[in-house]
Amino acid sequence: MVHAKRDQRLSDPLRVIVLGSTGSVGCQTLEVIAHLQQAGYPIDLVGLAAGANAELLTAQASKFEVPHTALVTAGHQRSTYTGPDAAEELVRRIDADLVVAAIVGAAGLPATLAAVECGHHVALANKETLVAAGELVVPLARKSNVELRPVDSEHAALWLCLQSVERDCIPPCQTGTSVTRAVLTASGGPFREWDMDRIAAASPEQALAHPTWSMGTKISIDSATLMNKAFELIEAHWLFGLEPDRLGVLIHPQSIVHAMAELADGSVITQMGDPDMRTPIQQAIMSPQRPDGISRQLDLASIGSLTFEKPDESRFPALSLWKSVIEMGGTAGAVVNAANEEAIAAFLDRQLGFCDIESTARQALAVIGVSAVRSIDDVFDADREARHFVQSHIGHSKTSPLRSRGRTR
Repeated sequence: MVHAKRDQRLSDPLRVIVLGSTGSVGCQTLEVIAHLQQAGYPIDLVGLAAGANAELLTAQASKFEVPHTALVTAGHQRSTYTGPDAAEELVRRIDADLVVAAIVGAAGLPATLAAVECGHHVALANKETLVAAGELVVPLARKSNVELRPVDSEHAALWLCLQSVERDCIPPCQTGTSVTRAVLTASGGPFREWDMDRIAAASPEQALAHPTWSMGTKISIDSATLMNKAFELIEAHWLFGLEPDRLGVLIHPQSIVHAMAELADGSVITQMGDPDMRTPIQQAIMSPQRPDGISRQLDLASIGSLTFEKPDESRFPALSLWKSVIEMGGTAGAVVNAANEEAIAAFLDRQLGFCDIESTARQALAVIGVSAVRSIDDVFDADREARHFVQSHIGHSKTSPLRSRGRTR
């Protein structure tokens, strides 16, 4: 596979668009870019996109002298593009070398897919893109010579581990048989030591209190249910061409070891680092260069010890969904992802219990079933059907982020 823009010289400005710039990952991305610019690396921010935070978007554009912005909320005259398709329009109209895809949830899918279609490399922080539409995105990325550079700490770590074995490993890629298993780690979330009765009674405030990572609302809840790890395993399948029997998870409360590659000769390669999202963000932006980072250096002596344990799927059943999604294929990922998003919204509104998040997503998959994915419309239809199922199931009405695009059967 030839990567069209990988040979770009460091002296040439790297043109970057950040989608979801006002969110947690987006703001940290701008921190990293500011750090790199101050260090003398020529990075040009050519576009920023946000959902509704016009004030912060305007401040970011002013600080970085960004010429083009997009805001989903219509009526903001200072933005170049406004409305439900604003982010996608920004990507299609503005030339860029790299698009940082940090819009949370299924709402980020259209713009991320547009970036791949336009031949822009993608720094992928939006895991829902591959969970819901991996069957479309990965073949298109290969056809367009587009790199899907992972921003998730676990996938960024696994990428480094695999590169030490296969130096031409640039996602999406196919991992050779010398790697017998790739292991992602999980902190276990805030309920790692809770019994099932306490977990069932957990409040939104308790679920949002992640012990090691500072993240946005949706991903914090996914981390509490361990649905995020199920999604990350699906992502690893698409990014690195790994079959389910070559994927695994270990609970690692310290969040220092982020991934491992187990090799056929018995060796295990690991990646360690301080739990700071800015490290994988910088890796995705600067690959293959590795300049000085903004994150602090890891001090293992002060940590003292690292522990690992097998995940308990009886307490965190969401973790078992990933194999079903991969094996069923088609729209399975789109259904689970959309149902999970709607169930999280209902939990935050105190209309569903914590354990109902996973069971609702599983029930949606069982009732709706799976269809083939021939185009993005099939993904949109599955997304819409899953949200309707959840809303009908709990009497909760919420607008789908894809419904506004006017897609119909």
